[in-house]
Amino acid sequence: MERLHRRGLLALMLAALLALVVSCATPAGRSAGNVVDDAAITTQIKAELLADKLVSGVAISVQTFKGEVTLTGAVDSDMQIRRAENIARSVKGVTRVTNLLKLK
Repeated sequence: MERLHRRGLLALMLAALLALVVSCATPAGRSAGNVVDDAAITTQIKAELLADKLVSGVAISVQTFKGEVTLTGAVDSDMQIRRAENIARSVKGVTRVTNLLKLK
């Protein structure tokens, strides 16, 4: 009987711990999963920008918040502005792209 009681208590403690972890949020109201997703989106976009021959080597900053991406920096041509935006839009999880890229 005591063993059954311990298992029940352990199950209750694990459930409480799980509830705490799931309900954790950043000061901006985002869960840890949202933050990780945004970081993954940013990383994927940066990797694709570096791999693209048209925009590789151009200083483009990428920031992601709740799936919304902001591109900033200076590029050499309108074609690079459009290409960087298209790359950002193509990444899974991106809900919106704000393209603030400027010509040098």
